[in-house]
Amino acid sequence: MKLLQTKFKKFLKSDTVLLIAGIIAIFSMFFVPPSKEYFSYIDFRVLCLLFCLMAVIAGFNKTGVFLLLSKKLLHKVSTTRSLCYVLIMLCFFTSMWITNDVALITFVPFTILLLAMTGQSKHLIYVIVLQTIAANLGSILTPIGNPQNLYLYSYYKVPIIEFFRITLPITLISFVLLSSTVLLIKKETLIFTQPRNEKINTVHWFNIGFYSILFLFCLCSVLHLIDYRTTLIIVILCTLVFDRNTLKSVDYSLLLTFLCFFIFVGNIGNITMIQDYLANLIKARELLVSIILSQGISNVPAAVLLSTFTKDYKALILGTNLGGLGTLVASLASLISYKFYCKTKDAKPLKYLCIFTLYNFILLALLCVFVLITT
Repeated sequence: MKLLQTKFKKFLKSDTVLLIAGIIAIFSMFFVPPSKEYFSYIDFRVLCLLFCLMAVIAGFNKTGVFLLLSKKLLHKVSTTRSLCYVLIMLCFFTSMWITNDVALITFVPFTILLLAMTGQSKHLIYVIVLQTIAANLGSILTPIGNPQNLYLYSYYKVPIIEFFRITLPITLISFVLLSSTVLLIKKETLIFTQPRNEKINTVHWFNIGFYSILFLFCLCSVLHLIDYRTTLIIVILCTLVFDRNTLKSVDYSLLLTFLCFFIFVGNIGNITMIQDYLANLIKARELLVSIILSQGISNVPAAVLLSTFTKDYKALILGTNLGGLGTLVASLASLISYKFYCKTKDAKPLKYLCIFTLYNFILLALLCVFVLITT
């Protein structure tokens, strides 16, 4: 019994959003009984592409290529400020292609190690907070940067050029704002307690080439150049043959979360009274509603829920991405870096949450003003 209680508590902490999604999906079934129509609710293309991308990026992460690239960059670092800037911008730029959560999974532990090696652990909270913000903002640029982008890009069939027209301005201003925050870090000469050329990880060049090819297949499917079912078959077969352990690293809880929200949203769409209420609520308020809703249920579920009630994809793309800033649960990726920090020696979770919330809401306010002025 105690073992089951422990497992359930662990599940609540790690998959809270999945639990909520499952409950509301089941609740909606009382109003719209299960039927064959449920299959029409599910966007199989999004689920398949999300699975393929997570599998490929998980494989990439095991190759050591990300740590190799960051290690090369660090050879040009000589001050505390430049070190922190590189660590933050690694998350900003890599999140555009490997997703915000993978960028944090890769570079936050690396940051904890490097700041300890250089005796700069006093900057740990500040840097991890900015890395989290950087990952959430950098991932805005591309359709594959985060799950809500992939969903909205596919759901609305947004032309790729149009998508970049929406996301590029906010990405550029985010880069400027993030760069300015690093100026608050005092310049100090770095002294490494371990050689900088020490081997951090083994790089598997064959696997890098292998996953690069699979990533190109995924990218072509996102751009509608290759049928997503073809890519799904190729990714599954190749990983089963060459590296089946990679499939264990896929975030299946995220896929289940999407599935539950597809069912919930589909059922809501069949309840006329609720449909009319939400349609009226979101009308001409897509940006504001998506930002506010994201603060409570996170931006991925908010994107799935609100997409049914509006055709204004531009406001929804901007709103759900900006909505990733703010509370700790606004973007599920933010929980990743928080968990890493809490495991460090002498961690101060309350201080972390205060600094995290302060900087998130400041940047959210500044970016909202920018969007309102430019749109």
